[in-house]
Amino acid sequence: MAWKIISNEEAYQAALSRLEEVFDCKKGDEHFDEAELLVMLIHKYEQENEPAFINPDPIEGLKI
Repeated sequence: MAWKIISNEEAYQAALSRLEEVFDCKKGDEHFDEAELLVMLIHKYEQENEPAFINPDPIEGLKI
């Protein structure tokens, strides 16, 4: 599959599923570049769409 920027939840889930399949490949394997690309695309999507913890209260963190 030719991967492109992940822009919706469906594409995100597809990328996660594919990454799970190729995750254990080693450098030099035929799927290594695809796995590396998927990691970058997934990371970018999560950074843009997942809520971030902005200055969390350390005391509240200890209560969890």
